[in-house]
Amino acid sequence: MTQALHELVTFDEFIEWYPNNGKRYELHRGVIVEMPPPTGEHEKVLGFIARKLTVEFDRLNLPYTIPKTAFVKTPSAESSYSPDVLLLNLDNLGNEPLFQKQSTVTQAASVPLVVEVVSTNWRDDYYSKLGDYEEMGIPEYWIADYAALGARKFIGNPKQPTIFVCQLVDGEYQMTPFQGNAAIASPTFPELKLTAQQIFDAAKY
Repeated sequence: MTQALHELVTFDEFIEWYPNNGKRYELHRGVIVEMPPPTGEHEKVLGFIARKLTVEFDRLNLPYTIPKTAFVKTPSAESSYSPDVLLLNLDNLGNEPLFQKQSTVTQAASVPLVVEVVSTNWRDDYYSKLGDYEEMGIPEYWIADYAALGARKFIGNPKQPTIFVCQLVDGEYQMTPFQGNAAIASPTFPELKLTAQQIFDAAKY
């Protein structure tokens, strides 16, 4: 699909068009966006976070899973994201009208936690996705800025690698930053033993 400058695409058109060419695409407010190829460091951080969360929900015997590829469709239906780490609640997937055929969730009850590992398009994670996940009502959203790419107003001056845990409180995200050896406080996994530095170090090894 060659997208005209002013022609917006619906979610159904996006899903029907989606090519099997090894590239990743998202729908941002009706515009198809090709996601930049991930770096090795990005993939190591993503994998480390997914492993730590998997160990924790397995230990607690919770009905969760982390799919390889799935979409989160926002309430406005103008955006469809494929998060870096998407924690799904298996108990609610039967209520999802699009999951069986399109691997897409639309309900906050299906998503206890979502993680975006920040890359060069950091504004998407700090602004667009934060607002859309907030609107959807996803209770917990992590922004893993291991390479300190975000704006100084978020991560300080000089910039510091930071993990933000955004917790939904009265319909709005409260952003709590974690740096260095600070233990990450997760509302979904209050017993999680993980520091920000462990996530940053995952990019190196």
